[in-house]
Amino acid sequence: MNLLTTLLICVLAWAGNALAKQPNIVLILVDDMGYGDPGCYNADSKIPTPNIDRLAHDGMRFTDAHASGPLCHVSRYGLMTGTYPWRTEFNWRRQPVIAAEQETIASFLKSQGYRTSMVGKWHLGFTEKLIENYAGELRGGPVDRGFESYFGIRASTDIPPYFYIRGNRAVMPPSATIADNNTKGWTRIQGAFWRKGKIAPDLKLEEVLPRFTREAVSVITGHSEDKDKKPLFLYLAYPAPHTPWLPSRQFTGKSKAGLYGDFMMMVDAMIGNVLKALDTSGMREDTLVIFSSDNGPVWYDQDVEKFGHDSSGGLRGMKADAWEAGHRMPFIVRWPGKVGAGGHTDHTICFTDLFATFATICGKSLPDSAAPDSFDFSPVLLGLGAAGDKQRPPIVMAAGGGTMLIRDGNWKLINALGSGGFSNPRRRKPQSGEPEGQLYNLSSDMGEQTNLYLKHPEIVTRLNKQLATIRKSRRTRP
Repeated sequence: MNLLTTLLICVLAWAGNALAKQPNIVLILVDDMGYGDPGCYNADSKIPTPNIDRLAHDGMRFTDAHASGPLCHVSRYGLMTGTYPWRTEFNWRRQPVIAAEQETIASFLKSQGYRTSMVGKWHLGFTEKLIENYAGELRGGPVDRGFESYFGIRASTDIPPYFYIRGNRAVMPPSATIADNNTKGWTRIQGAFWRKGKIAPDLKLEEVLPRFTREAVSVITGHSEDKDKKPLFLYLAYPAPHTPWLPSRQFTGKSKAGLYGDFMMMVDAMIGNVLKALDTSGMREDTLVIFSSDNGPVWYDQDVEKFGHDSSGGLRGMKADAWEAGHRMPFIVRWPGKVGAGGHTDHTICFTDLFATFATICGKSLPDSAAPDSFDFSPVLLGLGAAGDKQRPPIVMAAGGGTMLIRDGNWKLINALGSGGFSNPRRRKPQSGEPEGQLYNLSSDMGEQTNLYLKHPEIVTRLNKQLATIRKSRRTRP
């Protein structure tokens, strides 16, 4: 029996013991925050983030964690299902993206005895095409995909119609109208930007963050007072600092990164309120907290020049891009007594991996039909030496316009030229003598400045073959 096998057996033995006292799990996902926004990831950040920084101080900080896609809806799909988003089709505006028979982290944890609750932005579709004026049941959402309770919104706070949902019904249908809005001095999709459309009379865009925070705190407080002692899984999906950037008066002008920085400060304060609720309810020591962002920021070169703040933290690109800033995310795990405080790791993970990791924490094996692209990283959390050092199999991700990337160890291949997203050039045809794609060695070039495509044709060939094989397969998990 080799050392790795022995260590993996230790993991399973630990997981079996965990069944006697399964931890509460609080998953906090913010929206459009960059790798360089929190101070714990960027010493030169112009945005104070004391609560996120304290979470990192008390837990483990991942430096090579990746969303399952560089946009809101695809990222959330991978997180919820353990499945690469490019394996499915997205029509979230009219119908559910997650199939009724598909296992989610919520349905799995519910089957393991967890009370499951979600607060915030869903963005994975409801049966809207069947509902007139949003007066009936909205099927296919969180309460039909494993959550016992839900309070939130269908998508972003710049995409109408705007209304709150509790369970599977609109709290108040969107019967009023709101005009579109932009902010002078920012691009069209920055600032206090939202689109015109229908809005519910009880929803004010500037009040959404505090409202979600109160709901999350209520879930935590109510759970701490419950006598049945089930563990809690709370998924808190803030729709910020995605536009519209609407900091309250308390934070206006307080950062050195303009309206965006002020709003990010507000997001950090909301997270602080949730963490405080865990403390005051006596749940801190028994709770695994995970914090991340769904994709990269909307932050241009002119913003960096104007404010001296690099929201991407030295990475190339921004939201939607195949380049690193589109999907390499801050990712922090705090688990008192299990995860060492103040640690960090460069172990590569993807959002799809949460599913398998939660299964191990529950002491259970994943069903064969579930989470086909999920790989357990609990050995990394527990500091189990060689077991935690095992390299993750390749990550495959889609950006826009058919652009695909594959990451295997230090090597990253993008099958086209350009960002594939919001950054220019988005996609361009190679000129005579130019490579057809991009190859980067991220161990020495995390900023993706030197394209090695022509210098290492053997690596390009290998990665292209891996990419083709994975795209044809139905799963990467054995």
